[in-house]
Amino acid sequence: MTSPPQGAPGPAPDAVPTHREPTPEQFLAVQRSEEFQGLRRAFRGFAIPMTVAFLVWYLAYVLLSTFAEGFMSIPVIGYLNVGILLGLSQFLMTFLITWAYIRHANRSLDPIAEKLRHDLEGDL
Repeated sequence: MTSPPQGAPGPAPDAVPTHREPTPEQFLAVQRSEEFQGLRRAFRGFAIPMTVAFLVWYLAYVLLSTFAEGFMSIPVIGYLNVGILLGLSQFLMTFLITWAYIRHANRSLDPIAEKLRHDLEGDL
C-alpha cells in the first residue's frame, strides 16, 4: 500500500470532529446577544475613527499638494522637501494604524470573538 504524496491530505475515515456545526437559529441568537453587539461596538469604535483620521490626513495631503505648492516645496534635508516627507508619512500612518488595530483586536476583539465562537461551536 502506498501513502499519499507529501503535503496531500490523506483519508481520515475515523476522524472525529472537534466542534459542532451551529444551526442558523443559533447564529441568529448569537447575533442578537449583548456580547456580539458589544463586539461590534468595539470594532466600530476603533475602525470608524481611524478611517476618518486617515481620510482626513490623506485629503489634507492632496489639498496641500494642489493648493500649497510653496509650502510643499520647502526643502527640509538635501533634496527632501515637505511634500515628499508628508507623502512618505502616508505609509507611516498606514503602518501605525495597522499596528494599532492588531493591538486593539488582540486585547479587545479577539477574547470576545473567541468566547462567542466557543459558546457557538463548543469543543467535543
